[in-house]
Amino acid sequence: MRKGYKGCLWAFTLCASLLLTGCRSHYVVTDIQSSRVAIDASLDATQSQEAVKLIAPYRASIDSLMNSVLGQSEMAMNRKRPECLLGNLVAEVLRQSAARVLDKPADMGLINIGGLRADVGVGNFTMSNAFEVLPFENSLCVLTLKGSDMKELMANIATRGGEGISGATLVFNNQKEVVEATIQGEPIDDNRLYTIGTIDYLSEGNDGLHALPKAVKKDCPEGLTLRSLFVEYVKEQTRQGKKITSKLDGRVKMIDN
Repeated sequence: MRKGYKGCLWAFTLCASLLLTGCRSHYVVTDIQSSRVAIDASLDATQSQEAVKLIAPYRASIDSLMNSVLGQSEMAMNRKRPECLLGNLVAEVLRQSAARVLDKPADMGLINIGGLRADVGVGNFTMSNAFEVLPFENSLCVLTLKGSDMKELMANIATRGGEGISGATLVFNNQKEVVEATIQGEPIDDNRLYTIGTIDYLSEGNDGLHALPKAVKKDCPEGLTLRSLFVEYVKEQTRQGKKITSKLDGRVKMIDN
């Protein structure tokens, strides 16, 4: 339990007790004691049958939704730096999803590895898996950056030890200094403008990606969460008779000095 929550819980309990007694002014706090309560399967033995009966219809509906199979994964996809299968795939989904704003895919897709909260296994990919991998309500954001700021972004990513990218390559040394960076196979031009499909959380400069708030243009369409876009991608692959898959191609690489 987080400390802040524990403090709030204690304060709420104290205030409720005092209000119920109607004698708030007659008490003085002389000691505070607290403990942690594990919220786990051990509580199942004492569950309220009345509560179980009440939530049963809703639970059945939610279970049906969460267990629905959206598609198939051809391979296990993990999360790690500097490059990983799952990061490459999600970054590509973001790059392609930018077409909803640009009428074409963005030059680059970008996702933070920390935003991917579970690996993907081989076989069935369910709605529950989608929530496990992408539990946050992050939304699509399409940014336009100057080439000079794009170079800074690559330096930010190198400092992080790598993130999930698509449409770009990045090589950095073990001092986390950029050795080489390209967008769509070409060196980054200071005088060009580049588009990026990413999420709102990163567009604000979080996770050390300080270059992103320097975007000359930012468009975050309402209602397009990364999870919903990924679910749509999986369903589309299924409609086409395909499984979701990814590949490692050295797009983000750390080398020795």
